[in-house]
Amino acid sequence: MTQAFTPLLRARHLTKQYGGRNGCRDVSFDLYPGEVLCIVGESGSGKTTLLNTLALRTEADAGALDYVDANGETLDLLTLSEPRRRLLARTEWGFVQQNPRDGLRAGVSAGANIGEPLMAVGARHYGRIRQTAQQWMQRVELDAARIDELPAAFSGGMQQRLQIARNLVTGPRLVFMDEPTAGLDVSVQARLLDLLRTLTTTLHLSVLIVTHDIGVARLLAHRLMVMQGGAVVESGLTDQVLDDPQHPYTQTLVASVLPV
Repeated sequence: MTQAFTPLLRARHLTKQYGGRNGCRDVSFDLYPGEVLCIVGESGSGKTTLLNTLALRTEADAGALDYVDANGETLDLLTLSEPRRRLLARTEWGFVQQNPRDGLRAGVSAGANIGEPLMAVGARHYGRIRQTAQQWMQRVELDAARIDELPAAFSGGMQQRLQIARNLVTGPRLVFMDEPTAGLDVSVQARLLDLLRTLTTTLHLSVLIVTHDIGVARLLAHRLMVMQGGAVVESGLTDQVLDDPQHPYTQTLVASVLPV
């Protein structure tokens, strides 16, 4: 089987419980290189728990989770040592928080926020780091002349774009996104979605994105999984699921936001 058809991330029967309550249960799927997979559901559906479990920010109670790294080695993520997990998160993965303030360092400049991940993977030439930071500010539609300003000087939408630059500057292969457009007004959200769609395509990123917004899924995702009560109740190609939902919960979800 060629690498293009080998899953980058493979989950089997992944389960996480909280005090006997299922955060997510028996979740299985494959994520392929360059694919955007959206996890959709209402608040409490288990989608954020699943994302955090997949990103190794929450420990799974059961199941299997494998990842093929840049060297082609298949890693058993659930038994991976903590140093290897940290290295993976620093070099091959990104994680975009719902609230950009949680994903940025408030006390350092915009340029330093982008430059720090580069230093963490070995970059040492200050001039080149600064130049790369400026290039990434332009790439996410921020004014590079504001490179020395603190994150607090930027609007919420700008902070989110800054956080995206911070996550993508090291060239990750897999990016986790937790409600990246939540809390933004409609016009800002639309610009951010256009940016994300451009970046995921041009960088050939594999992305796992959590959202309660069907419109986000429609615009960004190749495939989606619909969660209810900690379980995946429907999955498939995005257009297929949204245009012809089979599960009653998906039908309700789609009908509530999309004109029939």
